[in-house]
Amino acid sequence: MKAIINGRIIVPDINGNFKTLNNHMLIFDNYIQDILPMDDSYIATDIIDAKGCYVAPGFINIHIHGCGGADTMDDNLQSLSTIRIYQAKTGVTSFLPTTMTYDLPRIYRALERIRAARQTQEGAAILGCHMEGPFINAARKGAQSSQNIINADFSLIEKYKDIIRLITLAPETLSGNYNFVEQCQKNNITVSIGHSSAKYSVAQDAIKNHHITHITHLFNGMPPFHHRHPGIVGAALDNDVFCELITDNVHVHPVVQRMVYRLKNRGYIILITDSMRACLLGNGISELGGQKVYVNGQTATLSDGTIAGSVLTMDRAIANFMNASGAKLPEIIEMVTKNPAKELGIYQQIGSIEKGKRADITIFDDTIKIKTVLVNGRCVYTHHKNNSSD
Repeated sequence: MKAIINGRIIVPDINGNFKTLNNHMLIFDNYIQDILPMDDSYIATDIIDAKGCYVAPGFINIHIHGCGGADTMDDNLQSLSTIRIYQAKTGVTSFLPTTMTYDLPRIYRALERIRAARQTQEGAAILGCHMEGPFINAARKGAQSSQNIINADFSLIEKYKDIIRLITLAPETLSGNYNFVEQCQKNNITVSIGHSSAKYSVAQDAIKNHHITHITHLFNGMPPFHHRHPGIVGAALDNDVFCELITDNVHVHPVVQRMVYRLKNRGYIILITDSMRACLLGNGISELGGQKVYVNGQTATLSDGTIAGSVLTMDRAIANFMNASGAKLPEIIEMVTKNPAKELGIYQQIGSIEKGKRADITIFDDTIKIKTVLVNGRCVYTHHKNNSSD
């Protein structure tokens, strides 16, 4: 049996709200075995001294295209390995590699690679796939290519229903026929509104009457909020739906992040990175969806100035949102653990530190600097001071 000692453990209270627990030790193997008061006489095969750092459930990133020079759409398995390793360095223990609007054969190849990679143990675990397109509105395509945008048809993805966990689509393109959405829901695939020009009435109908529970990167890839035309943003803020938020302070201003925190039940906010291959590589020219991307600081744009994904990491997303919103750290940790796990229907397995759950654990300090990351009880990353890449 293994143990983590001298940490501030973030656990659910009796009502399920996260809190910090001091003077306790976490006992685990592949799964969390117990949380006990500190006992110097306890004998463990391996002891991790957290040295006063936070001990949290591993972060879950449900919207990420790539990082470290690799992209989900790359035609090789090595890219997924690279993403897994780099995600672990930023505190992520599981994620959804996210595809883009390409031709279907290339999307299928990506889905097959994700399915194969899911079976291996390396870095952060793969939970499945997030399909961001091709069932979107060309008017809100953002950095995605319009030439491969098509109408939603479940027969086109049925072969991959075992690996797809989340699909972004534009509900107005369904023309009132929600058969695709119903088929997804029957097959445990979460449907999200995104890259859409839907009016408030359409978004509200999709949420209330067709049980769509998710909004892809709130504010981005959709009409801006207007007091006479509330649109998708209005529907998202007016209903208990999960809202992704890119907290790089580029996609969403810190003031707006704070407003979302005040307006939304914290149980429905999910922080994401939406990062691309340029993430963690610094300034320069990169690529997204076959288009050149120019990175300067925290901003990545196409040649015409369109924001193109992000170079955000999950540890910085947490730090940024904490500074912007004023939320307490345990609340924010829910937004990268409990909330995405609940939305994906896997909160019984991961997403919190509780007996019987998988030992996916992230240890970090007060500045959200990642120290140690465990996936299924196995150490996949440890920070070393002499490692210049960390």
